[in-house]
Amino acid sequence: MNMRKGLGVIVLVLVFSLLLLGCQPKEKEQGLSGQLQIKGSDTIVNLAQVLAEKYMEEKPKVAVAVTGGGSGTGIAALINDAIDIANSSREIKESEINQAKERDIEPVSFAIGMDGISFIVNENNPVKDLTVEELGKIYRGEITNWKEIGGDDREITLYGRQSNSGTFAFVQEFVLLGDYSDKMMRMNGNAQIVEAVKGDKNSIGYVGVAYVKDENGNEIPGLNVLAVSKDANTQAYSPLDTESVKAGKYPVARAVYQIIDGKPEGIVKDWLEFVLSEEGQNIVETEGFFPVPSNLAAENDENLK
Repeated sequence: MNMRKGLGVIVLVLVFSLLLLGCQPKEKEQGLSGQLQIKGSDTIVNLAQVLAEKYMEEKPKVAVAVTGGGSGTGIAALINDAIDIANSSREIKESEINQAKERDIEPVSFAIGMDGISFIVNENNPVKDLTVEELGKIYRGEITNWKEIGGDDREITLYGRQSNSGTFAFVQEFVLLGDYSDKMMRMNGNAQIVEAVKGDKNSIGYVGVAYVKDENGNEIPGLNVLAVSKDANTQAYSPLDTESVKAGKYPVARAVYQIIDGKPEGIVKDWLEFVLSEEGQNIVETEGFFPVPSNLAAENDENLK
């Protein structure tokens, strides 16, 4: 083969190879692949696991690992660049944002649903509703007997979360407006509080609303879920009343979040788009939470751009 023919063959091979490469399906067409590590809030760990199972059915090349440990634990893992997404049942603190930036991490939060913090008592407790102020006094240790708020003459037993819990922090900031009583028993998770209150007729505890509902949205046996009012002059609402929570009438409600580092890209963006889609929000409701309200949905849309 002379030199001219040889060069012609090489050029044809290169052109054919480039054409073949151009015909290869792009990553989106092939399907995303990789891993997602999600860690944090005990309140939404079950929700995140259900979302992960559904997502992996649709994206079989993506492995999603979900673990709990508390909101603070998840945010700390994100700051240490050990995970992709932190689950949190509270807003990220300014101090945590500063710690993150010192490590070149830029936290961006996405509200994925709403939770009505549920204050629960034993099914044999005659108290049905309390004000936010009364709840604060109970957990600060200023009200110590149920008879002080219309119940039986029994000493109140307090159950709450550990300090790494987002629910612990939220209740402290928005209900207690102070410090917890040193008599409060600090539990590792929502399920432990539910079981403790079921077995203690003098008790009160607080958990995410998903932990007091059965699969049909009804109150689970063994508990009374208290209605709560903003003050003595306003109506009390139950966290089991979906419309009241959505309308902002239930006074102890909060958004739950997934927090990432920087602008969402690749699998992380695809995951968030799934969670915030109609399908994802239906799962949020099925698991006992409430969908993202319009004001927070607008913020999510802006952060997804």
